[in-house]
Amino acid sequence: MSLDPDIAALLDMVQAGTESGARIPFPQLTAVQARADFDASSPLLDVDPSALAFELQLSLPTRDGAMIDTRLYAHGEPSTRNPAPVLLYMHGGGFVVGSLDSHQPLCRGLAEDSGAAVLSVGYRLAPEHRFPTAFEDAVDALAWIGREGLAAGIDASRVAVGGDSAGGTLAAALAIEAKANRSLPQPVLQVLAYPGLNSRQTSNSYERYGSGYLLERSTVDWFFRQYLRDDSDRDDWRFAPLAAKDLSGLPPALIVLAEYDPLVDEGRDYAARLRAAGVPVDLQIYPGMIHEFLRMGNVVADALQARAAIGQALARAFRAASARRPDVERLRE
Repeated sequence: MSLDPDIAALLDMVQAGTESGARIPFPQLTAVQARADFDASSPLLDVDPSALAFELQLSLPTRDGAMIDTRLYAHGEPSTRNPAPVLLYMHGGGFVVGSLDSHQPLCRGLAEDSGAAVLSVGYRLAPEHRFPTAFEDAVDALAWIGREGLAAGIDASRVAVGGDSAGGTLAAALAIEAKANRSLPQPVLQVLAYPGLNSRQTSNSYERYGSGYLLERSTVDWFFRQYLRDDSDRDDWRFAPLAAKDLSGLPPALIVLAEYDPLVDEGRDYAARLRAAGVPVDLQIYPGMIHEFLRMGNVVADALQARAAIGQALARAFRAASARRPDVERLRE
């Protein structure tokens, strides 16, 4: 399929802004400036649903004593008597930009569409906090759900992990970590939206779409210079889940990709690896779309349709987990 007309118009606007000097590419900014620019532009792209009945800011502890901000979204106040299933969500932004605010519309929409709670994680960003800090913050947030989730009305037996772009990378790595560390809550689903997964950016799609399709090669290079300590970090599966030797035993995956995205081949390759390892995979490639399209509800209808599809997949996974719970409860008794 050709590029969606509304997406093509958006790309024309981005190009015109760059040429006029109204838009400054991230590699020409400091990380602090890039974050401010990213957050300021986000409301222009997305449809923000009305605030849910329950939205709560929480601070969670990390292994090094720092606290990270999170935001819990739910239809009603969760309770210990009726704890809610939860999607642990990591935002995108190349490990350098992005925030709870930039992804609030997306997280509200996912909570609305799934009927579940969403816990959005404000993991620490680079270059102030380099690899593997973001990954460790994600692990610590999942561990907190296991320790403290019930007190917050969250059901640790019904947890999914998800994220977009760099957040999708973190979600994929978190699913691998949870398999190895059974003391963590075991995700029932991993939702990976156009994640970065490869150690090196050498795919055919990276060559085809690495310029002119919003996510620029120069921006990715800049992100990774901020995030990685040295080049050897590229071969660590916590940064590049495709580098993991064994993907068997992972939770089912919903992988949402965009046709005109430099990262689409990585997503396809990861889906193939998961399937070869016996992991159920629902691979959805949206024709005519580009990287970040999930946060473009003001631009294309496909954004809201894809979010609804994610919500439905979450609802199915949580229903299946609920059906297994009576047996668990009887064993506890």
